[in-house]
Amino acid sequence: MPDRRDRRDDRQYPARPIVGLLAVVERDGRFLLVRRGKEPNRGAWGFPGGVQELGETVFAGALRELLEETGIVADAPRFLTSLDVIQHDAADAVQYHYTLIAIAVTWIAGDGKAADDADAVGWYMPDEMQHLPALPGVEMVLKAALTKPTQF
Repeated sequence: MPDRRDRRDDRQYPARPIVGLLAVVERDGRFLLVRRGKEPNRGAWGFPGGVQELGETVFAGALRELLEETGIVADAPRFLTSLDVIQHDAADAVQYHYTLIAIAVTWIAGDGKAADDADAVGWYMPDEMQHLPALPGVEMVLKAALTKPTQF
């Protein structure tokens, strides 16, 4: 098992869970997804997002990550759901642990372009999303977006 004293800020084998933020954007019945261009989970599709920065609110962070990763401008952030993504290595050590906070946002402008950690961007109907190789939790977040009494 790695020495954690030297890896406090590392995403792999972290000393504590890392707060990740997801921006859930719906436009005309389609949801915005990005395909990860980097590990972990390279090639998997999910909602745009990233790690919360020190001193940043979850709402501001979700909007920032959306803009950085896709170029899309949004507003009116509101809490949707949260989930934990925990991955163990072959020795059963926690290799990754993210606490993800999904934030529903209202689309304002932009069609989306892959940037930052994303290598592709697309707008998908919910039934189309089930045919994509998806990140853990995408189905749960989509279900919350479709059933939670919140206006997009």
